[in-house]
Amino acid sequence: MMKLKDKIKKPLIAATVAVGAILLISAANSDFRLGRNMQILVDVYRELNLFYVDEPDQDKLLMDAVEGMTSSLDPYTEYLPEEDMEQFEMMTTGKYGGIGSLIRQKGDWVYFAQPYRGFPADRSGIVIGDKILAIDGVDAEGMDTEKVSSLLKGDPGTVVSVTVEKFYTGKTETLEITRERISVSGVPYYGFVNDSIGYIRHSDFTEDCSSDMRNALMELRKDGRLKGLVLDYRNNGGGILQEAVKILSMFVPRGTEVVSMRGRQPESTAVFRTESDPIDTEIPIVVLVNGGSASAAEIVSGALQDLDRAVILGQRTYGKGLVQSPRPVGYNSYLKVTTAKYYIPSGRCIQAIDYARRNDDGSVSYIPDSLINEYTTTAGRRVYDGGGIMPDVVTSSQYVSRFTMMAYALGYLDDFADEYVKRHREPVDVESFRLSDADYRWFIEFMADKPMEYSSETAQALKTLTERAQKELYYDRIEGEIERLTALLQDDKQGNLTLYRDQIAEILEDDIILRQHYQQGVIRHSTFTDEEISEAVGLLCDPARYGYITTEQDTSRK
Repeated sequence: MMKLKDKIKKPLIAATVAVGAILLISAANSDFRLGRNMQILVDVYRELNLFYVDEPDQDKLLMDAVEGMTSSLDPYTEYLPEEDMEQFEMMTTGKYGGIGSLIRQKGDWVYFAQPYRGFPADRSGIVIGDKILAIDGVDAEGMDTEKVSSLLKGDPGTVVSVTVEKFYTGKTETLEITRERISVSGVPYYGFVNDSIGYIRHSDFTEDCSSDMRNALMELRKDGRLKGLVLDYRNNGGGILQEAVKILSMFVPRGTEVVSMRGRQPESTAVFRTESDPIDTEIPIVVLVNGGSASAAEIVSGALQDLDRAVILGQRTYGKGLVQSPRPVGYNSYLKVTTAKYYIPSGRCIQAIDYARRNDDGSVSYIPDSLINEYTTTAGRRVYDGGGIMPDVVTSSQYVSRFTMMAYALGYLDDFADEYVKRHREPVDVESFRLSDADYRWFIEFMADKPMEYSSETAQALKTLTERAQKELYYDRIEGEIERLTALLQDDKQGNLTLYRDQIAEILEDDIILRQHYQQGVIRHSTFTDEEISEAVGLLCDPARYGYITTEQDTSRK
């Protein structure tokens, strides 16, 4: 009589053999399809190159083929040719060889727009508004910012000759500037916003930014007055995953799982735990986020939320939970390919968009409510996936009008800031400076002869309504109402300068402070005017509310 284990064993062996055969066939089919498709691609490339009526650009054919292959995937998977690798390195490391300044185009000339404090451009006396006349003796008129940037960059230790027209005097000077390895700090500012609440602005996750964060935190702690901390991750687009893990290590116990990633290949699957002893596991933290907070910024804020280590305040984050890895594809070029997805401690993925499922028009959609899943934090609070990090305390995003954005994009606000600092050479006070009513009237006069072809979204919608009504023969019925609305929505420049005074004045104040106190001064100024920072400080000063949020309050589902 057959034993029970034999009755089980034989079918299992048969099933195992069958599964193995299926896998082999599947692998063989996959290899066949790969080989077939590669052959077709090569054949198409050859035929076009030989027989197309005009001689095609071979490099462009390749780029078009690569873009076609990646277009149906996510927007972060892309081909990086050799000439783009320097820019890619700068984005990931925050380092490059140059003189250390932003530049901007104005007409036929390029101007210095923001020398970084303490770097070669700044030490040589360059200020915002200096016009670049020549670089190494080559006339710079007509050059665009890309060309000027490439000439200013170079190997550290080399010298570049820059002829400028000085902003304040109008005199021409030729400066011999030695290039350095420029390392832009990921933490541009930290300080106290009241007697006991610290504030750290973290702008990106470039290489070694965790060291900048550690230094900032230690400086705030050194005199014992730090009782609460605001971490500002608004508009931080992310970067290096390992830097996020190191930052989380400062606030949670050693060995805590803070993020994992899962992909198709074994090397794309990993669990990341904190590896160093924390600096402080008790201090109350409020993290500021918005729709521009993405990737590593979402890992830090999401992990702190899942571990009930901080209160998240602001707007829902972007929702980029995809991991990119650069893969060499020959001739010093790379394919930056999405290889995995991020998952934070509760188990939820922060990815907001499913790029594998597209609409008929090729656009992508957020995950529908029916597919949103519930998770719990360490304390048992309910949190959800389906789209970035939902804050514990939701605030309204600041509206900036299209009129204001257009005036800024056209350079008019920068031009006025230039005029202001020429007239007011005495530096303004960072903490108390506000543009006066008299100053704003001067700005309105300054704008009098500045052309602006502007139409508000409301006016454009009314125009569309009028056209639709005429097409569908409704216009005669609503003509009077449309005429009255048209009269009310006149987009005159004078009216908009008055209507949007507060937001325009805020940008002007920042531009003026930037010219006298660098970026650090601008951020310091914002800590006295920013409503979300004020709300974060109030929350940190209310232990009962803070404690309730981190132990009992569920986040909103949508």
